[in-house]
Amino acid sequence: MTEAAVIRVSAVLAVDDAGRLLLVRKRGTSVWMQPGGKPEPGEPAAETLARELHEELGAHVDPAALEPLGTFTTAAANEAGTTLIADVFRTELPGPLAAAAEIDAVTWMHPREFPQHRLAPLITEHMLALLP
Repeated sequence: MTEAAVIRVSAVLAVDDAGRLLLVRKRGTSVWMQPGGKPEPGEPAAETLARELHEELGAHVDPAALEPLGTFTTAAANEAGTTLIADVFRTELPGPLAAAAEIDAVTWMHPREFPQHRLAPLITEHMLALLP
């Protein structure tokens, strides 16, 4: 019996004053997802997210300022047959933000625009319920 692949990440739920979610698309993919990424060995989830936000978007976030929202399990967006376990945090991310590292595009997207785009299961299955 083969063990199912699992990816552990930290992700951010950032919503602006217009109710739009901050989303990113990785290079070579077509799925929008929440910013974040995988931890380094022994790295706490909030520190992972702060590091990834800086690497991917140029954002400076204090890990202590991240509000934990929970740990969510769903299908990975870009790796078929892989389970995603995401530690999700809420924070405000004022601009300017710019795509860097493996991020190809950054956008603020309102939920009413979601049907027109391919979105990661983490967003459609879990994050909508957490919106203010």
